[in-house]
Amino acid sequence: MELKKTITSIFMVPTLKINRDDFTENNFLNAYLEDVRRDIQYENAVYLLFKPVNFDKFREFLDKEYERTKDIIDDYDYEEGFVVLVYQLNKKWEKDFDIVKQGKYSETSKDFQNIFTKVIKVVNNGLRRDEISLQYRIFNKSEELRKYWEDKLDVSFTDDMELWRTFVYEDEVLDLDKVKQIELV
Repeated sequence: MELKKTITSIFMVPTLKINRDDFTENNFLNAYLEDVRRDIQYENAVYLLFKPVNFDKFREFLDKEYERTKDIIDDYDYEEGFVVLVYQLNKKWEKDFDIVKQGKYSETSKDFQNIFTKVIKVVNNGLRRDEISLQYRIFNKSEELRKYWEDKLDVSFTDDMELWRTFVYEDEVLDLDKVKQIELV
């Protein structure tokens, strides 16, 4: 089984402006709005879960991040090589984050939507190609995403329906024991 990307990962993490390659190179797993194992929860923050393969490379990334931004407010390690970085979210996007949490993705502001690139580079079997980003498809209710869900779910979507799953808070909370179960499968 594969770890399903959280809505936090899809819509909030890109606002942090972390280099995409850093996610891949450091084995980023997912992002969450809180961590069940922590007594103190940060307000307006995201918890990024990594399982680095090369800890020297990860340390370089972490040092670079502390130099690049003041938004990192905590980092801590867990057993079995898991690491969590906690970033403060930009208050500028607070209304948009609330709209995302309501599942009204297409109603987010144009400024917010413009943070997300329209085209991303995808590498598949060593071949690079350009692809329209998931966020762009969701914000703009793209025809191919509509068709995908209609075929998969065997339903017809109306124009007022969003093309992504609803925000469920429990799915946005880091429970490392659950993550480990999924990783073992």
